[in-house]
Amino acid sequence: MRPMLDDLELPQVQEMTTLERRVLAEHKPPGMSGSLLQNLGRRPTRLVVWGVATGPEALGFTEKLDEKFRAHEPVPFTADIVKEAAIERMLIEDLKLQELAGKPERFAYVLTLREFIKPVEPAETSLIDTEALSDATSLVKDLISGLDLTPNFATGLERFVAPLSDLLARLQEFNRATHS
Repeated sequence: MRPMLDDLELPQVQEMTTLERRVLAEHKPPGMSGSLLQNLGRRPTRLVVWGVATGPEALGFTEKLDEKFRAHEPVPFTADIVKEAAIERMLIEDLKLQELAGKPERFAYVLTLREFIKPVEPAETSLIDTEALSDATSLVKDLISGLDLTPNFATGLERFVAPLSDLLARLQEFNRATHS
């Protein structure tokens, strides 16, 4: 099977390299002399393809390859090396083209592809506990109704200002007299 990138057959592939990485988290429990490793899955697979395009269609091939790179859209990729990995779509992460000197209509290309993993849509859940929200709403309503009484309370205290001021003056005079 010849490698295919979307509708483009990749000519004269010289080398393909894959890079797969597993993500591990290390946890060091208190009081233990060792650590525990947690497997967090794998990162998207990367694939590097080196090849050469020759002949009259080589320039057209490089232009189409460049268009796919600039579109930055995931494209289907098929090759024997990724057949068992069940990779369906790849993003063209990097593209290098080089016209080879001394040979007309000859271009070297290096493609760096990254596996495209469709993001998971977040679940439609409420971030607010509805029972707690109704309790809070009830408390706020009670507080607001209590605030309606504030003007009456404040004006009802005016009659105590003069007697309490007089009492404060007498207490301060008493305090000076006892400490002198």
